[in-house]
Amino acid sequence: MVKLDFSNILYEQIGDNGLSASEVESTAKKAISLFSEMPYKELEFLDIYRQDLTMIKELAKKARDYEYFILLGIGGSALGPKVIVESLSPMHNLKRKPKIFIYDNVDPVTFKNIIETVDLNRTLINVVSKSGATSETLASFLILWKLIRDRKLEVNEHFVFTTDPEKGNLRIIANEYEIPCLSIPKNVVGRYSVLSPVGLFLLEILGIKSEEMLEGARDISERALKTSLQENSMAVTASSLYLMDKLKGRKVVVFLPYSDRLKTLSEWFCQLWAESLGKEGNGTTPYPSLGTTDQHSQLQLWMEGPEDKVILFVCVERHGYQEEIPEEFHDLEGLRFLGGHTLEELINTEQLATEMALTMNKKPNLKLILPKIDPYRIGQIFQYLQVVTAMAGLLYGVNPFNQPGVELGKRLTYGALGKRGFETEGEEIKTYLKKPRFII
Repeated sequence: MVKLDFSNILYEQIGDNGLSASEVESTAKKAISLFSEMPYKELEFLDIYRQDLTMIKELAKKARDYEYFILLGIGGSALGPKVIVESLSPMHNLKRKPKIFIYDNVDPVTFKNIIETVDLNRTLINVVSKSGATSETLASFLILWKLIRDRKLEVNEHFVFTTDPEKGNLRIIANEYEIPCLSIPKNVVGRYSVLSPVGLFLLEILGIKSEEMLEGARDISERALKTSLQENSMAVTASSLYLMDKLKGRKVVVFLPYSDRLKTLSEWFCQLWAESLGKEGNGTTPYPSLGTTDQHSQLQLWMEGPEDKVILFVCVERHGYQEEIPEEFHDLEGLRFLGGHTLEELINTEQLATEMALTMNKKPNLKLILPKIDPYRIGQIFQYLQVVTAMAGLLYGVNPFNQPGVELGKRLTYGALGKRGFETEGEEIKTYLKKPRFII
């Protein structure tokens, strides 16, 4: 199981910058109580391990016959799938097919590069949008739809939609053109959807059984309502980060995994945390990072900069590969001491040294410990962080499943592009553009 070491946020370790064990314990118990009584229907993400996998597996089997696979999505529709590929099939496109491209922006040059790389005759395109109204995803979909039709190809052989089970633009198109369609559970919002077909379809395309990842999620879900803190470290994690904000003014959470395979997990966590908690003046700023890389680029700031950060390490006990460092250049002490150790030993020692350096300088830090990286543990860490985020939202007193602050930008985009019903926003755009600008 994923384990938590929260020693280094306690007063006994870091003095006045730390919390008392009783504060953490009482707030964690409050988090469990709030979570067990949570009124939100979106709590359905806890039971997602029960879903029927039949259609996912059938479509994935067909997808593996294609040479290329393009996923169109943004935010939760793309970040989770990125984690799955990079953690469980690193450097995938150099070794296996289908070659996978995740287009999660509307950068035209990136789009051009993908189109010039793939052969659309041998490409399957997965369009992922819960609402079916995501402008960025729909724009790239429309271009690819036309390219496929211009080639006289059958659209239902080159597209798969992942969307709402009943409504939305993609569901309408799927029904009309007989496009295979995977359903995101009705009450699971985008940033909590990685363990739905959003992520599992790609996982199965990689040749990995979804059951393995869902088993990890299930084991976390079963602990989420446990009242014993020994079994419910999610509540301790949520309470620690919440109290670091409220009692110590630590407004930045540095998410620091020690594995290249988990680099995109930082990005996924940042959306989850920011969009779930940043409401009504609440929340803390998530900061994506990577060990050991950012020891060289950011550690100076963490050690001697503003006293506003808490570090959340994610360490991997066994990386699955041992490469011994040769004993060469015996007359150079700067090289000689490395000989005989392994790269796994070095990266884990670097994590320990950074943890100790921070603690010795009274900087609060927590550590999540993964025994290794495999589908079961990735399922665990996804669900673990989703539960932590939901619990933290309840401690802040906000709905961790909505995103009202995102809507205005969407409406203004619709208005600027002339979408019917958003004429007022269109006029606001015109007025804004007429204001004097100070550009030098």
